[in-house]
Amino acid sequence: FVVLGLGRFGSSVARSLCELGHEVLAVDRDEKLVENIAPDVTQAVQANAVDEDALAELGVQNFDAAIVAIGTDIRASILATVLLKEAGVPKVLAKAVDDLHARVLYKVGADRVIFPERDMGQRVARSLVAPNILDLMALSDDDQIAELTLPMDWADKTIVELNIRRNFGVSVLGIKFLTLPGAETMLMAGDVLLVMGKKEAISAVQ
Repeated sequence: FVVLGLGRFGSSVARSLCELGHEVLAVDRDEKLVENIAPDVTQAVQANAVDEDALAELGVQNFDAAIVAIGTDIRASILATVLLKEAGVPKVLAKAVDDLHARVLYKVGADRVIFPERDMGQRVARSLVAPNILDLMALSDDDQIAELTLPMDWADKTIVELNIRRNFGVSVLGIKFLTLPGAETMLMAGDVLLVMGKKEAISAVQ
């Protein structure tokens, strides 16, 4: 992975990817930020993310994915995204500051746009109202996939015994470390389930 922009978000992504065992090239024009992250990533380089020649020298075209984590400089964010896609990077994820910025990023080729502050705010709010939901991904306005801790009253019962799909409106896709569980799979206290269903149904599972 190549990460352009080493502010709080970019540096966090870079370090996390390395901790997960991936090779990461971290890039920023601020020498101090580069020095700070150097011990924690595969390689850290001081360079201008909107300099086409500099990106070519870094070999960005050889990376599987790029993260454009440039902060409030919207012009630089957009240009970096364009240059990465033109260089042939298969997947480019870019940080946006507002909806208009996001629309432009998609227009110029970003494969995915995220709002770190908004996403974290939603996670914090969700953890307060539904503490058993550990993570969540929206498939559409209505459908979601969620990772949640097993409700206490589901423990020591099988999936078929609970009749989860009919009674709760969600489908169990997997149990942590066990994909595609069978109908007779016994659920145990502490299990983490991967479920799919309507957001109202998922929110109701407590």
